[in-house]
Amino acid sequence: MIVAAATGGDDSRRQNAGMGTIHLVRHAQASFGSDDYDRLSPLGWQQGRRLGEHFRAHGMRFEAVFTGTLRRHHETWQAIREGWGEPLDVQVWPGLNEYDSAALIAALHAPAPGDPHTPEGYRAHFRLLRDALRQWMAGVISPHGMPSYEAFRTAAVALLDHVRQTHRGDVLVISSGGPIATLVAHLLGASPEVSIELNLRLRNTAVSEVAHTPKRCTLVSFNTLPHLAAPQHRDWITHA
Repeated sequence: MIVAAATGGDDSRRQNAGMGTIHLVRHAQASFGSDDYDRLSPLGWQQGRRLGEHFRAHGMRFEAVFTGTLRRHHETWQAIREGWGEPLDVQVWPGLNEYDSAALIAALHAPAPGDPHTPEGYRAHFRLLRDALRQWMAGVISPHGMPSYEAFRTAAVALLDHVRQTHRGDVLVISSGGPIATLVAHLLGASPEVSIELNLRLRNTAVSEVAHTPKRCTLVSFNTLPHLAAPQHRDWITHA
C-alpha cells in the first residue's frame, strides 16, 4: 500500500532523521497498437487524475518531481497535477526513459508479430520482446539507436544516488516499466532477467515505494494501486 507522507511533527521527525520516500510511478495507459504509442489514452488521463486525487486526499507533499523526456511521462504528470492541485516544477532525467521495444524486436530479425490488437498478435509481441530483452541484457544484440543494457541500468540507478545526496523528504518519480523494474531489481540484488518479469507485471500508474537516507535506498512496496482499489475503478486497471 502507499504510505502517505506524514504531516506536522511526524514529517519534521522524518526529515530531521534524513529519511524520505521515493514514489516510483509507472506512466498512465498509453496508446498501445496505435501509430503513436507515446501519448496517453483517454483512460490514461483518468488514471493519472485519480492518482493525483489520491495524493491530495492523503495530504501528500513532494520535495521534487522527476520524469523522463517522453510525452507519456509528461502527460502523466499533467494528469496527476490536475487531480492533486500542486504546481511543482518538473526535473527531467533522461535515465528514466524507456527502452525502444520496436528497435529491440527489429534487432532479432524475426517475422513481424502481427496485429497487436488481436490476442495472438499481443502474445507474439511480448514473446519477442522477452527474447529481445534477454539478448540485449546479455550483449548478444545491439538495437539501433539504443545504449547497452549496462549504460541503460547505470543511467536509471544514478537517479537513486542523486535523490539520496540531494533530498531528505518525499520525491515523486514518473517513468516507464523498464527503468522502474531495473531499479527494483537493483535494490533487490536480483539478476537482469528478473527485471523482465517485474517489468511485464507493472500496471499503469502503479506506485512502488523506496525509502531513502543519505546512505542507502530500500524497497518498501512494489506495483501498488491504492487509488484504484474501489469497485468503481477496477476496470481502470491496465498494463499497456
